[in-house]
Amino acid sequence: MLNRRRFLKFAGAAGATSLALGAAASSQITQASIGLPHVPGRPQQDGPTADQMDAMHELGVKYFLENAGKNADFWGATLPFTMDGDTKVFDITCTEGPWDVGPDLSTGELVPMTVDAMMYNGRVPGATIRVTQGDKVRINVKNEMTQSTGVHWHGIHTPNSMDGVPFVTQPPIKPGASYTYEFVAVNAGTHMYHSHHNAAEQVSRGLMGAFIIEPNDLTNEPRVDADYVFILNDAGVGMTINGKGFPASQPILAKKGDRIRVRYMNEGFQIHPMHLHGMYQTVIAKDGANLPSPYKADTIIIGPGERYDVIIDCQEPGAWAYHCHILTHAESSHGMFGMVTALVIQ
Repeated sequence: MLNRRRFLKFAGAAGATSLALGAAASSQITQASIGLPHVPGRPQQDGPTADQMDAMHELGVKYFLENAGKNADFWGATLPFTMDGDTKVFDITCTEGPWDVGPDLSTGELVPMTVDAMMYNGRVPGATIRVTQGDKVRINVKNEMTQSTGVHWHGIHTPNSMDGVPFVTQPPIKPGASYTYEFVAVNAGTHMYHSHHNAAEQVSRGLMGAFIIEPNDLTNEPRVDADYVFILNDAGVGMTINGKGFPASQPILAKKGDRIRVRYMNEGFQIHPMHLHGMYQTVIAKDGANLPSPYKADTIIIGPGERYDVIIDCQEPGAWAYHCHILTHAESSHGMFGMVTALVIQ
């Protein structure tokens, strides 16, 4: 059982756990490996030589670029639905099993790395639910895990009975049981769905997904050439974007002149400052609500549970680093890791 004291201990250790997953499962990130200065009187810790470090950095970047565009699912599959009269019906099955978070580079080789995950329909994160404002929605949730669970519709204005918090608004969904949620998609915007039962474990291990409600009036919506979802996590499955850590993440591929929308969603324990090199991000919405005065920034600070929508005007060709700024650029002596991707403009 995860009581308050154990939760605080667990949350405090989440950063160390996620670093181990994101950078090197078999080795510790040291003071030297994250670039901190040596303190006089304190012994230097052993690390790779300059050539070894350079080779590991290069290995990760080459793997990342050579696999660009080869994992179409990275940027999010859309959950299919059927129609029952005028209601959109979605089916979600909760399962447990191995999930590939990407290779470990700490040995200087590409070593596959998997974690014990909790999944919606066999994937981390769950497929994106997309509906239109005013749609009637029914979601059938089947629990095939060893733990009870419940699904909360984070940011969505539902009837109280559909809020998805066991023992507050509903009984828990026991192993082998099912539960049906039904509501009208009232408030447009970028939202999330995730477990709200033993959530410190269940969400961090993968029970999370994007829930996007498109406005029924598109007059004030920005014109974009593409729309990307970034689901951030930092424990359980590690420092990941959309369930993958660098170099298994995928770059955004764009052309000069493209205008793209990025939807950030923080499902982790930590704040994540998402930094794009070379150009501004224009912040247009927070927590699903459009901002009356959009603003520009190259680093967006995203707290747990927060969502930000940004627009990026792709003007300068090149491969631009795009990453969380925790731990000085998400780099260790073993190379870049965790929440790292790139914007590649052709």
